[in-house]
Amino acid sequence: MFAVIKTGSKQYKVAKDDVIIVEKLPGEKGAQVTLSDVLMVGGEGASKIGKPMVAGASVTAELVDQILGEKVIIFKKRRRQHYRRKRGHRQPLTVLRIQTINAGA
Repeated sequence: MFAVIKTGSKQYKVAKDDVIIVEKLPGEKGAQVTLSDVLMVGGEGASKIGKPMVAGASVTAELVDQILGEKVIIFKKRRRQHYRRKRGHRQPLTVLRIQTINAGA
């Protein structure tokens, strides 16, 4: 069984025991997270496609870790103006392990 979930304005296709990295979600290591924005549930038999969400469907995941993504360098320059700015950014991310997929009613 698999599900397509939406979190952090992105969509992920997940199955049981998958490990995914999403934008930061609140919580500590080992906490249970319930993702209720399920766009599609499929697997054995017929698939359920939501309009826009599947009614009553949810995905339960374990919060494995809170990490930082790769550093992105932001460099601004205006030629002949003696203007240069260099900044870096690391996006906070959450690592999730999918535990159960509830298909709903």
